[in-house]
Amino acid sequence: MRGFDDRFHMPHSRNTEIIEEVLEGIDDLEVVAASGRAGSSILASTDRKRIFVTGHPEYDEETLGNEYLRDLKKGLNITMPENYYLDNKPDKGVMVNWRSHAHLFYANWINYYVYQETDYYLG
Repeated sequence: MRGFDDRFHMPHSRNTEIIEEVLEGIDDLEVVAASGRAGSSILASTDRKRIFVTGHPEYDEETLGNEYLRDLKKGLNITMPENYYLDNKPDKGVMVNWRSHAHLFYANWINYYVYQETDYYLG
């Protein structure tokens, strides 16, 4: 989370659920990022060898909107994604406010948990 702001955005699917009470009983798991609305979003084992992301920082601009429109066409009873469209109006377009933190998250992961932890030979 190096370089992250205290608050950041991340798209979430409507089908994700973490039961917070269950997490409390797992000593080897730390909640790294959470929100009141989405709950635990980034978790890590205490040795940092396992990282779990329940949101979708990898989503492109239209991915969540396409999922929403797909499910509307299927006639599913769903709600519009929160804080995704400008002024919460789909016709105004998407408010991309997660991309910089997504790039930072993956750059940190590759640097600190892959590159610096991987043995290599320069023979």
